[in-house]
Amino acid sequence: MTKTTCLAVSAFLLCSFTYAQQMNIKTLPYPKTKKVNTVDTYFDTEVPDPYRWLEDDRADDTREWVKAENTVTENYLSQIPYREAIRKQLETLWNYEKYSAPFKEGQYTYFYKNDGLQSQSVLYRQAGNGTPEVFLDPNKFSADGTTSMQGIDFTKDGSMAAYQLSEGGSDWRKVIVINTADKSIIGDTLTDIKFSGIAWKGNEGFYYSSYDKPKEGSQLAGMTQYHKLFYHKLGTPQSTDKLIFGGEATPRRYIGAYLTEDERFLVITAANTTTGNELYLEDLSKPGSGIVNVVDNFDNEHSILDNVGSKLYIITNLYSPNFKLVTVDAATPQIVYWKDLIPQTKNVLTASTGGGKIFAEYLKDATSLVEQYDMEGKLERIIALPSVGTAAGFGAKKEEKEVYYTFTSYIYPFTIFKYDIASGQSTLYKKSGVKFDPEQYQSEQVFYASKDGTKIPMIITYKKGTALNGKNPLLLYAYGGFGVSLTPAFSTSNIIFLEHGGIYAVPNLRGGGEYGETWHRKGIKMHKQNVFDDFIAAAEYLIKHKYTSKDYLAISGGSNGGLLIGAIITQRPDLFKVAFPAVGVLDMLRYNKFTAGAGWSYDYGTAEDSKEMFNYLYKYSPYHALKPGNYPATMITTGDHDDRVVPAHSFKFAARLQEYQTGPAPVLIRIETKAGHGAGKSTAQVINEQADKWAFLFENMRIGW
Repeated sequence: MTKTTCLAVSAFLLCSFTYAQQMNIKTLPYPKTKKVNTVDTYFDTEVPDPYRWLEDDRADDTREWVKAENTVTENYLSQIPYREAIRKQLETLWNYEKYSAPFKEGQYTYFYKNDGLQSQSVLYRQAGNGTPEVFLDPNKFSADGTTSMQGIDFTKDGSMAAYQLSEGGSDWRKVIVINTADKSIIGDTLTDIKFSGIAWKGNEGFYYSSYDKPKEGSQLAGMTQYHKLFYHKLGTPQSTDKLIFGGEATPRRYIGAYLTEDERFLVITAANTTTGNELYLEDLSKPGSGIVNVVDNFDNEHSILDNVGSKLYIITNLYSPNFKLVTVDAATPQIVYWKDLIPQTKNVLTASTGGGKIFAEYLKDATSLVEQYDMEGKLERIIALPSVGTAAGFGAKKEEKEVYYTFTSYIYPFTIFKYDIASGQSTLYKKSGVKFDPEQYQSEQVFYASKDGTKIPMIITYKKGTALNGKNPLLLYAYGGFGVSLTPAFSTSNIIFLEHGGIYAVPNLRGGGEYGETWHRKGIKMHKQNVFDDFIAAAEYLIKHKYTSKDYLAISGGSNGGLLIGAIITQRPDLFKVAFPAVGVLDMLRYNKFTAGAGWSYDYGTAEDSKEMFNYLYKYSPYHALKPGNYPATMITTGDHDDRVVPAHSFKFAARLQEYQTGPAPVLIRIETKAGHGAGKSTAQVINEQADKWAFLFENMRIGW
């Protein structure tokens, strides 16, 4: 028997296993994945797709393949001697009360709370300073905790609410309407609703958006091409709901709607891709006034933040890639009449309102800077934040005297503050109960040069006193797309890694939104390689400065970040020891054939756009760029109910990577059942997945745990 030494360190039980133990894993052979003679022709190039059959997620042979792959993965993970110890430690870390910031609806204050290990957070309410009571408990929606509540919207007086349910992580929702007084259900449950908010119009009904459901047998993967905006009148069947916008008259891929707080204006946003939108407006105080077009193109992004009477407040990046706030009268809302209220600055602007004030929330090198303005655009103060990190939630109704916001960073657990609007004073409302001592850790921001010389920011987090000798395990995480900004946020799961000497690094790659639309556009279509170059340069910087070395470097990303990791695996397999591509977009020639994938074309382009675009995509598409070689230890993760980035991407990539792996490192795919793109997973699912990730990382870096 090999000797095991266990040491108690900072309330963690860290067990050191020898190298010999780690080498004893007996792997099962990969499933023999059949290949079919499927060939597509793009312009003058023939492209074989031997694993096309895996795109049919409902087929029996696909189900058998999934079962076989999960058997191989579980066999490998189950032999890691400390896997269960990691899972139990994560369970201990997770087991503390978690709260959301409170919000007021009618006579009640509502908030979410999780006792610690509940599958889903519970929605509570309280009247004044009374005792909180359970309002809705999603844990009772299903026996296994995989049905989640994905949003709730109240009428203006708070007497009714409509909440959305997701089953198994799917983006398709059901909507249930209730009386808030006794929580009794009103009318029928609405079904087949996707990518939608609920916009109440008085107490009579609400607006919502959805697609025609794909034909039977392809509900998860089938294309959802054109969104439609409906109005549902309470007490009537969903089949009689009135089409308000979309359909044959105005076909759009994404349509959203909301009302201003006074319910005078219906605001409609319409888009064909994930960037840029048209803007429409209807004055509901004037029956028959009709829907008026405010912006008639998709070139930029705009939304109506608020109104004071007929004065509209619009946030836009028109001629201002970092966004600005403008005003205009609703009688003449078109662009030519817009007037700057809060001009563009060098920092990227988002905004919210509360208590009759405007809160300008800026990104300054991917961290928060918040300013308070009056409704005439006069700066009242810069809000003092607890530290350098991410602040969010400065929103409330006009009559409120206070707002609640959350603050976090990589070493600052999520904390809720109450902010007095008149005085500008913040007071602690809820402190995180997680077992973590921030004083033992540090986060530092560096700026490194990418391949073309562009300076890229990166935040590196680790335990104080860590020796930078090139032998530290390091996880490099990034996204780089769709204008998404990665700002500092605390992760309970990362405690395991940091406490064990790990370093966590997050670069803000081009393609994101950290420096506005200009930064975003430098990482899309024919500039997508910039994103990969930025990530490779981050890894090289970390190695050069001895934070880590190739033998201790792991990389991770999800969704568009999964594409990033897939591309990096094919371009620089020599640079990394372990890779985690999660729910990734991995077939860049066919991504637009499934669900709402066609809407991602603004970022990616499509293989049908031009020969040049096809060649560019074909060159970096992870599934197609694979060739026989020595690849890092890789664990691909996906969910069987992912109807955003369909699991076929991961299935096909895994099959080909297993075929082409010539080195000794394992290639596994972990397929979660009753799970989608990520939202709505039960706490147990999250903990189990994180435990498997850390066990796989430690095992393949030969460092034990």
